[in-house]
Amino acid sequence: MKKTIIILLFFVALASTTIYAQNRAVRVTYVENSKGYGNTLNLGLGIGGYSNYYGHTAPVLSANYEFDVANNFTLAPFATFYSYHNVDRHYHTTIIPVGVKGSLYLDQLLHANSQWDFYVAGSLGFSIVKSVWDDGYYRDTYYHEVSPLFLDLHLGTEVHLSNNIGLFLDLSTGVSTIGIAIH
Repeated sequence: MKKTIIILLFFVALASTTIYAQNRAVRVTYVENSKGYGNTLNLGLGIGGYSNYYGHTAPVLSANYEFDVANNFTLAPFATFYSYHNVDRHYHTTIIPVGVKGSLYLDQLLHANSQWDFYVAGSLGFSIVKSVWDDGYYRDTYYHEVSPLFLDLHLGTEVHLSNNIGLFLDLSTGVSTIGIAIH
């Protein structure tokens, strides 16, 4: 129930942001970036968890920086931070996936307004996983090992509020994030 409420609040916040952005569209003129989609810092916050890493829900921070590689295609080195404390099993786990995200922008295919960007993407990298048990806990310290290989698929959109700032929503097979794009 708590997860459902959080998801509903997330989509209500997204809808109100989209409505606000659409109202501002009349006053803000966005000039399409003739150089492509790159040179963008994306900072995001999500709530979720990578199912192959214990399947727990927690806040997730993400950051990447996009570079143009080809027409409608960018590569972005990324780092994500996810931490979970299991009170019942007496351990704390920190997971930091790092790697590169490749994004294919679909704006031309979808005939999107220049204020919007739509993309599909894939992330490849590895995860740094560290688990620490609470002091004084000497019973079972076994947990299942996970592969350090990190794979993720994404579907996302960005609305440009100005030439330099945008808001994005990135839905993925790992953690969905909402955040700010700085061009």
